[in-house]
Amino acid sequence: MNIIIVDDEEFIRLGLEKILTKMDLDISVIGSYSNGMDAWTHISKLGPGELDVLITDIKMPMMDGLKLIEHLRDKSIATIVLSGFSEFEYARKALRYGVRDYLLKPVDKTNLYELLVKVKQERSGADTGIETTASIGQEASSKEKEHHVIEQMKAILEQEYDKNFEMERIAETVGMSANYLSRLFKQETGMTITDYLIDIRIEKAKLFLTDHPNLKNYEISQLVGYSDPVYFNKLFKKMVGATPKDYKGKNR
Repeated sequence: MNIIIVDDEEFIRLGLEKILTKMDLDISVIGSYSNGMDAWTHISKLGPGELDVLITDIKMPMMDGLKLIEHLRDKSIATIVLSGFSEFEYARKALRYGVRDYLLKPVDKTNLYELLVKVKQERSGADTGIETTASIGQEASSKEKEHHVIEQMKAILEQEYDKNFEMERIAETVGMSANYLSRLFKQETGMTITDYLIDIRIEKAKLFLTDHPNLKNYEISQLVGYSDPVYFNKLFKKMVGATPKDYKGKNR
């Protein structure tokens, strides 16, 4: 597979190139660029079938990732968008341009590998004339998108654990209905969203208790999203088996 990488951060490009060249997928990185304009100059000169996969960041100087994707005439090129947490709305917009999928930064090697395997399988199926490849590819793509929505949901909970939980707002952010997202999250993780958030908050509370022993119980309660310190105390004891005070004493 011939791959081009586009990202304005050199260490990301170098890191991706190192990851890709170690994969057992017969991969050649035929270009690595810091902006969409330079990448397009190269891509526009390529013939049909000379580029299999484009991995591109969204926000870049001169020409951003979305503009670069819009320029692609060869729709057989599988496009993978790199997205930081704050750029998720752009990544969601990119999916409308026929983007194969998106990966959250920092890139998970396993997710990237699985995605490229699917791309290779789909291309292999197309080359041998297997008619079912398209439907299988669509199903795989759908599953992959659902997986990334769940990963995005986890990232939101990790980042906003100290805020009031607003299911409708978060569901709108990831582009799903609240009911469907709740069912999907339970299906993928084996936990409800509420239980997952509680786990995050309790783990954060443990860190505050051990790393900042001078903090009062009510201060830690507020830092992890609970306005009622009495409720926080009971919940912590239920989850950990010890009160915050006892836990702090044991872990000094």
